[in-house]
Amino acid sequence: MLNTPRSRRGMVTSPHHLASEAGLRVLREGGNAVEATLAMAASLPVVYPHMNSIGGDGFWLISADGKAPIAVDGCGAAASGATRDYYGAQGHTVIPSRGPYAANTVAGTLSGWAEAHAISRELGGKLPMSRLVEDAVWSAENGFAVTATQQELTESKFEELKDSPGFVRTFLLDGKLPKEGQLMKFPALGATLRHIGEHGPLDFYSGALAKTIAADLQRCGAPVTIDDLAAHKAQRREALSVKIKDATLYNFPPPTQGLASLMILAIFERLGIKDAETFDYLHGIVEATKQAFLVRDRIVGDPALMTEKAEHYLTSAILDGLAANINRKRALPWPVPVNPGDTVWLGAIDKDGIAVSFIQSIYFEFGSGCVLEESGIVWQNRGSSFLLQDEGPRALRPGRKPFHTLNPAMAMFNDGRRMVYGNMGGEGQPQSQSAVFSRYAMYGQGLQAAITAPRWLLGKTWGDSTVTLKLEDRFDPAVVQAMRDAGHDIEILPAFTSTMGHAGAVVRHADGMFEGATDPRSDGAAMGF
Repeated sequence: MLNTPRSRRGMVTSPHHLASEAGLRVLREGGNAVEATLAMAASLPVVYPHMNSIGGDGFWLISADGKAPIAVDGCGAAASGATRDYYGAQGHTVIPSRGPYAANTVAGTLSGWAEAHAISRELGGKLPMSRLVEDAVWSAENGFAVTATQQELTESKFEELKDSPGFVRTFLLDGKLPKEGQLMKFPALGATLRHIGEHGPLDFYSGALAKTIAADLQRCGAPVTIDDLAAHKAQRREALSVKIKDATLYNFPPPTQGLASLMILAIFERLGIKDAETFDYLHGIVEATKQAFLVRDRIVGDPALMTEKAEHYLTSAILDGLAANINRKRALPWPVPVNPGDTVWLGAIDKDGIAVSFIQSIYFEFGSGCVLEESGIVWQNRGSSFLLQDEGPRALRPGRKPFHTLNPAMAMFNDGRRMVYGNMGGEGQPQSQSAVFSRYAMYGQGLQAAITAPRWLLGKTWGDSTVTLKLEDRFDPAVVQAMRDAGHDIEILPAFTSTMGHAGAVVRHADGMFEGATDPRSDGAAMGF
C-alpha cells in the first residue's frame, strides 16, 4: 500500500473507513475540517469500540490560515472521592487497571467536542451537532461489521474484562465472543449519541444525560459523581512548539507526552544523519527517544504539580546537550518504566486550510471495561496511571489530571505545507510520529510509504509486558544485526503488527493539493475529493 491518495478540495483520515467516510461526507456538504473531525470522532466509538469511546478523553490541535494551532484540552480530572484513603480502604496499594475502581476520572472528550464545535462556529462552520453525529447514530442503531482487531482484542482481553459491569452484555453476541464480519449493534449508545446531537455535548456534564451517567456510575461502583461531572470544563491552551530545519512542529502540552514527541525529532535532527533505513538512522532515533523519555518520565504529569516547565526542554541549549549525550555506536542501557495505551488518532484539512489533529482515548483497549447500563458508554481507565505511593506530578489527588500518552501532532513548513499526523499505541505514539515525520519530511519518502515502512517500538504497549526494542521483521537483517551489536535488546515482531499502532497523516501543499495516508495495520482509509 505505497500509493498516496491525493485530492484538491479536502482530505480526511482515520483508523476505520466508515469514520473516514463520515468525515468526507461532511466536507462534501461544505463543512469544515473541524466539523469533519467531529463526525469521525462520533463514528469511531461505534465502529471501533475496542479502541475508544465517548467515555474517555480527547485532545485537539486546530489551526486556521496557517496560524499556530489552538490546543483544546478535553482531559478529565480525578473524582473528588478518588483518594489514597479510598483505595487503601479497599485494600489496594496500586490502582486497578480494570473495573469500577479504574473508572476514577471524569470523561472529558465531549467537553472537547463542545469547545471544538464552538471554534468551528468562530471559523464560519454552520453544521449542527445533530448532523455531525448522524452516521454514528445510524451505525449504532442499524449495525456495523466486527473488525479483525475487535475480534482479536475481545478474545485476548476477555479474562480481565469479563467481570467489568456491562462488558459481556455489550460486547458479546448471544453470549459468544464476536467474530470478524458479524453484525453488532449498540442501541443504547445510539440513543445517547442522538441525544447529544439534539441537546449538545455539554448535556453529558450538566443535563439529563449527566443524571443518567451519574446513576450508571454509581450502580457500577465507580467513584465519579454528578458533582464531578458538573465541575468539569474543557480548556483552550497554547500548544508546545519547536523549530527545526524548514518547519515548526506543534504538539500538546502536559499532562500529555507531546513534549517527548517534539524532543525526539529536535534531538534527532541535531545528529545530522544523512540516510534513512540505515543503522545510523535507526540507532540515532531510538537513542533520541531515550533522551526524551528520560525527561518526560521525570517531569510530566498534572501541570499544577510539575516543578519544571516543559518549554525549557525545547530550548536550543538543552536540546544540543541532550543530543551530545548520545553515543553514536552504543545503546544507552534500558528500560525505564513505561505506559501501555489504546487510542485513535484522526485528522482533516479542508479547502480553506483549516487543519485539525485530534486524538481520543479510553487508555487500555476497552478502557475500564465498565459499560454504563442506560447510556451504553464505555468508561475509560486513564486514572489507573495515577500513582498512590508518590508525591510527584503523577500522584493521585482529587481534581488532578492523569498523565496522558495522547499527543496530536501538527507541522507548518516554511514552503507553505501544513501537515497533521499522529498515531495510537501508548508508548509508541511519539515513536511512530518520529518515524512518519522523519521519513516524509527529512528524507523525502512518500507520505503513504512513510507510514507503511517498517516501524520500531521501544518499550511496551497494548498490554505487552516486554520492554525490548521491537522491530517489524521487514527491516534489513544487516541493520538488525548492527543494532544487536550496539547493545540494543531486539525483539522481532511480524510485519504490519498492530503493536506498532495505527498512524495517519494529511498534508496540504501551498498550491492546494492534498495528500493523505492511513496505516495498513488498521482498518482505516484516507479519503479526499
